[in-house]
Amino acid sequence: MDLILWRHAEAEDGEPDAPDAKRALTSKGKRHAARVGEWLDHQLPEQCRVLVSPAVRCLQTADGLGRRYTIHEALNTDSTAERMREACGWPGHRFPALLIGHQPLLGELAALILAGAQQPWKIRKAGMFWIKGSDAEDSIPFIRLAVGPELIGKLR
Repeated sequence: MDLILWRHAEAEDGEPDAPDAKRALTSKGKRHAARVGEWLDHQLPEQCRVLVSPAVRCLQTADGLGRRYTIHEALNTDSTAERMREACGWPGHRFPALLIGHQPLLGELAALILAGAQQPWKIRKAGMFWIKGSDAEDSIPFIRLAVGPELIGKLR
């Protein structure tokens, strides 16, 4: 199973009395989401499941992909790496998954899967980790790709 972790793009600063979940993408964030989303759409298998945090900035990032997605509470800011792993079915699900969410949770999930420990790995805004798994039980997952939005155009 492949697992792609995509951090939401740059969002507006929060207002003191406004809910964090309502923060929208900046103009730059929308451009980055569209750039990464267009590239990802060409790379992802057709049957890839897309799971998205309910936060506005994550939904807008997912819109850059142009595919159907499922909003999943396990990807919200108050979740855990373990809940996210369960939500996507790692490692045994038969279809790959793209998770669009938040830091530090995505970095913690990557560390949990790849290093077996909860560590604060950083994924930059609009950046992603593509983790390659295998159907073999003794296989060790590895990072297929780690990239930020500024390099996506160079991968074409």
